[in-house]
Amino acid sequence: MRQPRTEAAPGGSAYHEQARNGRQKTPQRVGEFLLVFVGNLAAPLLVIAFGALVWYVLGLDFAPGDGDRILADPLADEALALLSIATGIPVVMLAVRWCGSRPAGTVASVLGRLRWGWLARCSAVAFPLIVLQMGGLALWGYLTDGEESLAGDFPGWSEFALGLVVLWALIPFQAAAEEFVFRGWITQFFGGFLKSPWTGIVLASALFAVAHGFGEVSGFALLFYSALWWGWLTVRTGGLEAAIAVHVANNVTAYGITVALGQLAESGNAADAPWEALVLELVAAPAYCLLIARLATTHGVRRLSTAEPVAAARADQPAAA
Repeated sequence: MRQPRTEAAPGGSAYHEQARNGRQKTPQRVGEFLLVFVGNLAAPLLVIAFGALVWYVLGLDFAPGDGDRILADPLADEALALLSIATGIPVVMLAVRWCGSRPAGTVASVLGRLRWGWLARCSAVAFPLIVLQMGGLALWGYLTDGEESLAGDFPGWSEFALGLVVLWALIPFQAAAEEFVFRGWITQFFGGFLKSPWTGIVLASALFAVAHGFGEVSGFALLFYSALWWGWLTVRTGGLEAAIAVHVANNVTAYGITVALGQLAESGNAADAPWEALVLELVAAPAYCLLIARLATTHGVRRLSTAEPVAAARADQPAAA
């Protein structure tokens, strides 16, 4: 009989073991690595080049050459950057499908798909926690530096609303793409031939911090520390939903504050986070991850794959032992 074009990992496999489908030889692993590596360099550049071409055809202004931006309009430039990062999702899915010979959805979870109900539960925890965390950071800054810490000019309701609509529509794809690459593919790539998930988790966490650029030491430490917890939680819950939820909540809240203060033109990223943010993250990251792990146990979220992951039961079905 002809073998199927894709093969899932055996039933009972953990999240980081999803590449162990018996079809991962050295040439396939090398091809998968090269496709993900080159694809995540080339695809964003193609999106940015196409966006810049459209901008040029429309006769709109470009940003001065001495900065990091391409387009003169901060909102359009930020949207283009988010869209370019979102290409990580199809790149990873194509790589594991073509070279890994396994269902692309196994990057999302052990059920071979994104578990939307579980994602909603995680989001219900992540958003209030992130709002509380950023509110605490704002209060800390106010008590330390006074009103200067909240300095900014409200851009007006029309620009504010437009900024939220555009950015909030793109952030879920950008955040999910980063999770697909770092918490997802890297963890599973090394889990394909290493027993412990921690090699992949630690390396993915370091690369995640590096990918945000080199800003403050506190920012790098915050990114690395958070990513370690998110990596553990991904394996613990058998999927990316919990990490996607907190990542989206963080970016949605941060961009909302940035737009409200009219600071989109000079917005940075978590690599520039001050030490106060790191202190709060030392508590917030484990609080979120341990709470979600407890909820996963309570709701019976699967952490191991079934024999047929794509046709598996709903995420609230009792977990395998």
